[in-house]
Amino acid sequence: MILAIASGAESIRQYRSQVNINQGAVDEIERILSSLDSNDATPNWKRETSKISAFKKGNFVVRDVISDLWIKKNGIESFLSIKTVKPNKDQTQIAKRNMLMLKAHNPNFQTYFGLYYNPYGDTKLDYKWSIPFKFFDMKTDKCVLIGKEYWDFIGGVGTYEQLLKIFGEVGNETRDMINNLL
Repeated sequence: MILAIASGAESIRQYRSQVNINQGAVDEIERILSSLDSNDATPNWKRETSKISAFKKGNFVVRDVISDLWIKKNGIESFLSIKTVKPNKDQTQIAKRNMLMLKAHNPNFQTYFGLYYNPYGDTKLDYKWSIPFKFFDMKTDKCVLIGKEYWDFIGGVGTYEQLLKIFGEVGNETRDMINNLL
């Protein structure tokens, strides 16, 4: 949140949205998640959001969605579901459901599944933890942000490198303090 605000955005942690969604879209979201969970389908964010946007008439229901981070910059609202670098199935499935509900409510909302770093390499193409692949195409879905892409999205281009530099400096100071205690 601090980085987003420093970049000129509005930002709120644990942002609660009340979304008004067509019941058909809610049912389709559950079908999508069930198909992904049972391996009857492969994740494809573009196809999935297209399916839920087709529901415009009929009964609507209100649902609460909590996003880990909400950012509004240049009139664009972005919602991030931030997870550990090795999320479990339930966390991933809930994030996907919430992201699809937000998109069903307003197709202009930008929704993201964010991992703050990649323990397997520098790019999302290197990511290997199998569980989130069940619900997201972790390598190509535009809604997935990992590592550098995640930090630069939140704070602007160059944020990732600046953070690495700060962490390096703090690490050196901390190491020296610990060595002096011995």
